[in-house]
Amino acid sequence: MQANTTRGFLWSDMETRTLLDIWGEQDIQAALDGNFRNSFVYRDVARRLGAMGFERTPEQCRVRIKSLKRQYLLAREGNLRNNGQYHKISKFYGTMERILSSRLALDPQEFVEGGAGAEETGEGLEEDAEDVQDAYSEGAGECYPAETEVKLEYPTVPIPIPVKVTVGTSARPPNSSQPASNLSARAPKRPRKRRSNFPMEKMMEQFLEQSAQAEENFYRLEEQRLQAEDRRRETEHARELHMLQMLGQMFSSMSSSRPVSSTVGSAASPSKPPPPVRPPVISSASHSHVRRPSAQTDCFSQQSQSLSAETQALAFERYFTLGSSAHRGMDEDIFSLVKTIIPPLTSKKHKGQDGRIGIIGGCQDYTGAPYFAAISALKVGADLSHVFCTKDAATVIKSYSPELIVHPVLDSLNAVEEIEKWLPRLHAVVVGPGLGREDVLLKTAKEVIEKSKARDIPVVIDADGLWLVTQQPSVIQGYQKGILTPNFMEFTRLYEALHHEPMNAGDRQRSVLQLSAAMGNVTVVLKGEQDLISDGSKVYSCSVEGSGRRCGGQGDLLSGSLGVLAHWAHSASEIKARSLNPSVVAAFGACSLTRWCNNQAFQRHGRSTTTTDMIQEIGPAFRKLFES
Repeated sequence: MQANTTRGFLWSDMETRTLLDIWGEQDIQAALDGNFRNSFVYRDVARRLGAMGFERTPEQCRVRIKSLKRQYLLAREGNLRNNGQYHKISKFYGTMERILSSRLALDPQEFVEGGAGAEETGEGLEEDAEDVQDAYSEGAGECYPAETEVKLEYPTVPIPIPVKVTVGTSARPPNSSQPASNLSARAPKRPRKRRSNFPMEKMMEQFLEQSAQAEENFYRLEEQRLQAEDRRRETEHARELHMLQMLGQMFSSMSSSRPVSSTVGSAASPSKPPPPVRPPVISSASHSHVRRPSAQTDCFSQQSQSLSAETQALAFERYFTLGSSAHRGMDEDIFSLVKTIIPPLTSKKHKGQDGRIGIIGGCQDYTGAPYFAAISALKVGADLSHVFCTKDAATVIKSYSPELIVHPVLDSLNAVEEIEKWLPRLHAVVVGPGLGREDVLLKTAKEVIEKSKARDIPVVIDADGLWLVTQQPSVIQGYQKGILTPNFMEFTRLYEALHHEPMNAGDRQRSVLQLSAAMGNVTVVLKGEQDLISDGSKVYSCSVEGSGRRCGGQGDLLSGSLGVLAHWAHSASEIKARSLNPSVVAAFGACSLTRWCNNQAFQRHGRSTTTTDMIQEIGPAFRKLFES
């Protein structure tokens, strides 16, 4: 027989009470009493239950009634044995008692033989043999008076005395043959297999297993979808890059072919103007094929062969990653100035001549930030990086890299004196990465900034150092070699602390200009979708292509590289001759480098990009941007 598939559905209390109210109605009970085939009764029950807003099948209703009757019988048996203290196992004991007691009052013998046992099976609602046996045993056990009537129905059978008989003969009396046969038939009763009274545990286990499997399948499909999305974006990016490279090649060919055409035309016919150059038409069927007029084919092919692929790619990147057309000319001027501040590498230099950078920060909770800033300074081109941190952070930071010089003095009693001894050897100071907000550390950082200002050293303030500036703006206010690198939240706090009014988020360029002017023309770098740089007089936008990945430590890479570039910019004589703020040039170079490192790392690692991956891209990015 088919297995019952409806026993796993859960019933709410409201649904169960509604079912009992319908099942306990007089016409339903009258239809159940004395009828062996009662499938039509449960179909009527299911129909009435559906009218009340609960959709259940007749088989589900029958199984639920059977379960409630079993719980009622267990509770009733416990009441008889424990003086009414066992009814708690049946939540609906009172309702079942009212319904079943009325049925017993009508006809106990009929309830035992045809009512309880018969209504468990019916046409179209079959059970297996074990369920039928359980149903009959439970039905027979529902009414204890039935056992009394059975004892009265059958007379007492005398115990037969064994006598010597021949084979094939029987020793029992002739008159007791029928009762004895009945007793012998009833005697070998198969022990009923007891079912678990609480199947909810198994159901919950199955439910949890299925939920875990479904969740695992969902995450696997989501991961596949994200990978497909990344592949699609990479394909689109490659296609757009190819198209733009072809356009750059076309423009270069056109610009180089015009003088040649005009010269040839003037020599052959001075009065005849040169023929117009028709631009190529890009086919919609394929982005990689270009249809050109036959007269222009040789000219374009010769010019395209003269340009290398690397030069085309570089021209494309320079054109499309330096910002909008309105600011492109100004940004290219600053970009060219960044190249002029980079000191050449010669064999005549000694260690430390290209930069010794000090990082003020690093506590027990934050050890990665000072490491990222210091190692980024080395990767950009500084010769030495010093980290002034607390004692409990020193060992951890040393374990990150042997290239760093770590001083565990930031939380000592004479921290300012210990750091001041190293200031004459440092070319720039970066305050804030991993500093924390303890009063002792902030006080030490403030005094170090004052000592650095007295020595005219460029000071870059980031992270928790900006928290100090928010509380005490005068610590850096008016210092022309000071550079602040806030993100949007840090910028908002600093702006509201100085202007005592909410910032206009819709006009960030104006807000950056106002904050820099309020800080005494200190250079401010607002990090975001486009990095905005201002010294209080102008606003410069660095829109070198980055990526959508934002991971912890990117700001530390910016501050470390900015410390090196600030030293180079303030030491370059050409910048001073052009009356341009060296801090702005250094900030523009550091922002461009950080954004391009983020772009290249994202191309390799995608969503899993970390700051460590970006640091690995500093060398190639620096060569591509500033040395090519």
